[in-house]
Amino acid sequence: MHYETILFDVRDNVAHMALNRPEVANSINAQMTIDLMRAAIQCSEDPDIRAVLISGTGRMFCSGGDLKEFATQGERLPYQLKEMTTYLHAAISRLARMEAPVVAAVHGSAAGAGLSLACACDIVIAAEDTRFTMAYTRVGLVPDGSSTYFLPRIVGLKRALELTLTNRILSAQEALEWGIVNQVVPGEELMTQAQNLATTLAAGPTKALGTAKRLLNNSWNESLESQMEYESQAIASMARTADTSEGIAAFLAKRTAKFSGK
Repeated sequence: MHYETILFDVRDNVAHMALNRPEVANSINAQMTIDLMRAAIQCSEDPDIRAVLISGTGRMFCSGGDLKEFATQGERLPYQLKEMTTYLHAAISRLARMEAPVVAAVHGSAAGAGLSLACACDIVIAAEDTRFTMAYTRVGLVPDGSSTYFLPRIVGLKRALELTLTNRILSAQEALEWGIVNQVVPGEELMTQAQNLATTLAAGPTKALGTAKRLLNNSWNESLESQMEYESQAIASMARTADTSEGIAAFLAKRTAKFSGK
């Protein structure tokens, strides 16, 4: 499939998805929301894709929405934003719900929808010079891209409000301390470490990883007893998979498991 605003290829069962508008700091325009949605669907539909790595080309991960494009819309801007968020939100929903783990490699800056996209990923690795900011209210807009869902769950309500209302800029180390990122690495090591992690995840028991993602994401809306029932159903379901048989056999034989994702 051809994409205009992202680079996309699959290597070693990892889908590499790079935002590719470096001349405008990978700001998200209408076409990019469409490309992200289609790429997310491709990742969720291709059984050979067992992990996803999202990154950005050029000097930063993503500066948020393309304000220059917004300015050209005039009275049509509300329509444009509804259309863009429809595609962007479909992409994020697909990434969050798919079985394949999603890793983000973030550098330079993650602002606005760029921060939203990072928060929606399963694991985030950041270069040590990265900066994070919500940025929306700075231009009179409000958050989108799932940030009002994921950010309070990651950092707590008070900190989410602080980031949103003040547009405070977090360093990579602060983002690590607040739980927005999982790991901070030197810039020159970012892609190597992110690729190694994605490749390791792609070699894992894909159905088990995806089911574990779903259990954790859905737990916010469940009681203790209902969540434990979902756990019971899920672990029994995994026991029927080839990967569980292989994992147990490999453990007992003291060898490395060779998971097929089935």
